[in-house]
Amino acid sequence: MLEPKLVAVTSRVIACAAALLGLTGTAWAGEVREVAHGMIVTTDAGQHVRVLAHADGTFRVTVADALPEGHPTTMVTAEADGAPVFRREGALATLVMPQASAEVGLADGRIVIRDPRGAVLLDEHAPARKLAPVTIEGQPWLATRVQFNRGTDEGLYGLGQHQNRQMNYNGEDVELAQHNMAIAVPYLVSTRGYGILWDNASITRVGDPQPYAKLSLDWRAQYFLGQRQVLDRREGTIDYQYLRDQARWPAEAKVATVAATTGQNTQGNATETQRVVWTGTFTPEAAGEHKFRLYSSSYAKVFADGKEVLSRWRQNWNPWYHTFALDLAAGKPVELRIEWEPNQGYIALEHADPLPPEDRHSVSFASEAGKAIDYYVVPAPTMDDAVAGYRRLTGKAPMMPRWAYGFWQSRQRYNTQAEVVGVMQAYRDRKIPIDAIVQDWFYWPEDSWGCHCFDPARFPDPAAMVEAVKALDGRVMISVWPKFYPDSANGRALREKGYLYERPLEAGQRDWVGKGYANTFYDPHPPGARALYWKQISDSLVPLGFDAWWMDATEPDWHSNLSVAERAYQMTSPATGVPGAAIFNAYPLVHAEGVAEGLRVAQPDQRPFILTRSGFGGIQRTSSALWSGDVAARWDDLRDQISAGLNLSLAGVPNWTHDIGGFAVEERYSKGDPAHLAEWRELYLRWFQFGAFSPLFRSHGEFPHRETYLVSEGDPAMLEGLTRYHRLRYRLLPYIYTLAAATHFEDATILRPLVMDFESDAKVWGIDDQYLFGPSIMVAPVTAFQARARQVYLPGGSDWHDALTGKRLSGGRTVTAAAPRERVPLFVRAGAIIPAGPDVQWTGEAPQGPLTLHVFAGADGRFTLYEDAGTDMGYARGEFARIPIVWNEATRTLTLGAREGSFPGMAAARRITVVLHDGTGSGDVFDMREGRALTYEGKPVTLAL
Repeated sequence: MLEPKLVAVTSRVIACAAALLGLTGTAWAGEVREVAHGMIVTTDAGQHVRVLAHADGTFRVTVADALPEGHPTTMVTAEADGAPVFRREGALATLVMPQASAEVGLADGRIVIRDPRGAVLLDEHAPARKLAPVTIEGQPWLATRVQFNRGTDEGLYGLGQHQNRQMNYNGEDVELAQHNMAIAVPYLVSTRGYGILWDNASITRVGDPQPYAKLSLDWRAQYFLGQRQVLDRREGTIDYQYLRDQARWPAEAKVATVAATTGQNTQGNATETQRVVWTGTFTPEAAGEHKFRLYSSSYAKVFADGKEVLSRWRQNWNPWYHTFALDLAAGKPVELRIEWEPNQGYIALEHADPLPPEDRHSVSFASEAGKAIDYYVVPAPTMDDAVAGYRRLTGKAPMMPRWAYGFWQSRQRYNTQAEVVGVMQAYRDRKIPIDAIVQDWFYWPEDSWGCHCFDPARFPDPAAMVEAVKALDGRVMISVWPKFYPDSANGRALREKGYLYERPLEAGQRDWVGKGYANTFYDPHPPGARALYWKQISDSLVPLGFDAWWMDATEPDWHSNLSVAERAYQMTSPATGVPGAAIFNAYPLVHAEGVAEGLRVAQPDQRPFILTRSGFGGIQRTSSALWSGDVAARWDDLRDQISAGLNLSLAGVPNWTHDIGGFAVEERYSKGDPAHLAEWRELYLRWFQFGAFSPLFRSHGEFPHRETYLVSEGDPAMLEGLTRYHRLRYRLLPYIYTLAAATHFEDATILRPLVMDFESDAKVWGIDDQYLFGPSIMVAPVTAFQARARQVYLPGGSDWHDALTGKRLSGGRTVTAAAPRERVPLFVRAGAIIPAGPDVQWTGEAPQGPLTLHVFAGADGRFTLYEDAGTDMGYARGEFARIPIVWNEATRTLTLGAREGSFPGMAAARRITVVLHDGTGSGDVFDMREGRALTYEGKPVTLAL
């Protein structure tokens, strides 16, 4: 192999010789030199392309005029450790690993990644590459972009959590920007056999590299108060998007307001109904799919040529985007009408022209600020391989405690410690299974946000509160924020060291509490800030015995009605001097790392549990689960949760949850309007059914109260339906906890888009309302009011058992599934083995009790049951047991293999009942408990069934 300097010199000599001979059309160009684990190519234009190999075949690609050292973010913890074979062939330099190869064009630096057979995974469109100088707060940065696979038909997934019902991102636009309901994880997974991790923390656009613009038309704007039209004028754009834009509201249309009842609406409620209607004619210059984003709160509808294309409601303190698209012909006008009931809310309409088809269907990342282009390509024959490769780069997902997979009850909020204990006691009295209760925000005195202390008038003895819950076999999670009032003791301590963001204070922003208080957030980027923040929590809250930590507003979100640009400006790190625009998406990761590290030191043999509203690449390594934010209690929002959670899971985050019932509710529900009670109850039931088959099972929201026995009051059928899924969740804990263990040991995924397991069946690529819960159970949530049946696609390549009837159905077709109000359609794959436990009231009750093995005939199957002590770190020391279970369809035999391993408290013998489901139809499969019984003592056993 040539020495690095000799390779570069040889390249120059050959290029010069070719030029002298007049062979410029075929000349080798550029320079290349080998470095540890890879190579650096210098193109004709002087741009450097560094490619480094990891042992698993992952390639890191860095492109810049001057290559930076280190990593641009803290996402990636792995360093290159591969030993690639280097090849120089003509105008290409190549690194070859057993799993993939990376080619770089010496002239232009074009990247091509191939699988071991030579098939192209990623093919860069070099002319789209961008490294454009930008100045941010006087500092030099680069706006960056890459584009691959122009005109592709591959399926694309991941990217975190986005609630616009986008499943397959091919042809879609996604903006990666942390928000209350949006989680930016820049990892994209393809059906072509790779994942790509974009290592940049600034605002990033996947798809269209340009931001959408306000739709500029000659809008007719009609303002109404009640039935009276008070103003009719022309407006160029629809733009009441942010707090500052409210100053432009016309005086004629203003109304008086009264204080809000939720404690969070910063503007109050209008005493007279406002309404605005905008109408305008849009004549597109370009044909094709025009993309639109409506940023809105309150009630908003959009019509195109009289047809409704969007109808949404959202709380005023939490507006965000809803997207829609119109396929339009060039020069053919379309009449747009927007109807809005402001109630002091926010609205804006944005638009993007069609992209050329080859650009619309491509893989494109564009970021606002960086020092280089930096990304990782993970070769992944399966999507499970893609998730595993992501976690090798960014960190393993530690095991959560077993109790975390039970039921969580929360409320916005419990006002006294008596309420907290009383709710847990009420569940126990009614024998409704539960494990955890949550103390949400504002347990502190009104003027003391950030004190990490309790208001003694309402919580006279918080330690006793925690002990009382634990005496009821429960757990308590406490809400902790990165927010501080600057004149509090903790706020002053942070501020003295430069660890508080100053710009929110300089802007004079006040929050919604009481008279409104000046507030800001701490800056977690300096290690000293994380250490001090943790010390403040450790000194005051850890000794009280809390089991879990709810980290709210971790975007950070100090005001929901500021623009992203204003939020970025206010996030500029006072301690590091890094502009907020360059690190906009990174906050939740570094914040969670500080708390996780603190917990591991303070409680070294206890599994940490963190619930955080936002995340970034690598968040799974911090023992964090994520949730979908303050979503609205609407049927559309329920539907949107499904694709949001599925794509977050494919972005590598295994533990996710949502507020069952939706956090924020319309007044028709919160005021208990009898005309809407039936819809509220059904919405909650359907959401609860989805929650029972989510990684974490958690109810939370504003009034009406969500406790099972309260939300169903006066509706015995609803109470039975809810309680059924409490009990089924707990019976399925052996299955669910095994799935949870697999996320750590095997980098598995609990919440599985159908494309993960049935990629060859192209019909599943875009299905956004069905999924697999683990490898065996397919869930088809009902997301429409009064629906008592729904269409369900049964993927090909497998037979399926209808869990409600027991009948076996062939795959590769759509069926009409019965969906009574109190039941969710479930289907189980033929060959599945699903272990279930006894009826219990909490996860710690009889964890080594009798087991029921549900075996679903129709195909060979296997399942390996995992068990451990449940809460300690023993699993990391090898203290766990596995029982391999195999079903042989041809011989109709079930074999329980020899138990592998052990752990403290493990039962030597287990009573096991085997129930065979043969597909003939005998009722609800999980209600069946009669079958072949045996005592398993750890030795192999084979049963003929």
